[in-house]
Amino acid sequence: MSAHRIWTVSDELWAKVAPLIPPRKRPKGHQYRRKPGGGRKPLDPRRIFEGTVCALRTGCQWKELPKVQFGSASAIHKYFLAWKQAGVFVRLWRQGLAEYDDLEGIAWAWQSVDTALGKAPWPTRPSAPTRRTGGKRGTKRSLLVDAHGIPLSILVSGANRHDARLLTPTLDRLVVARPAGRHTLVCG
Repeated sequence: MSAHRIWTVSDELWAKVAPLIPPRKRPKGHQYRRKPGGGRKPLDPRRIFEGTVCALRTGCQWKELPKVQFGSASAIHKYFLAWKQAGVFVRLWRQGLAEYDDLEGIAWAWQSVDTALGKAPWPTRPSAPTRRTGGKRGTKRSLLVDAHGIPLSILVSGANRHDARLLTPTLDRLVVARPAGRHTLVCG
């Protein structure tokens, strides 16, 4: 029995992801003819997605992706950035939330927002507190979840932002529409 890898994408999941992947863009009027044995063949989109899942699930650096399994790490990162720009991951998130809502139901009656600080990069020089940064480096994530812990919104900002200033933008970034009659916000 082969070991299951955490980045392996099942056929069922790939059937849902594949329609969201944008087609490769070529400049108009250009005919690309690869000479036999010349250049690299384009990477398979499923392989690119599995490489992306590997990097996100393991937390490894892009350049540390196993070349044998995924090919060029820089190419996978390039596709990740292009797919992010095209909104592939937000559409996938929305699709997953819609499916979850059909199966279990999003718990709209209660949500929670919390923030967490991310690691700051190694400083190249000591940073003195300034009015703008307060001396804090790194990132802060603000996450909105439903009663079951299902993420509904996320916002990433600089570590120097106060939690209270992130509340409204986090609530405004819901990736699915709140049902009618569920617009009450109670802060405690």
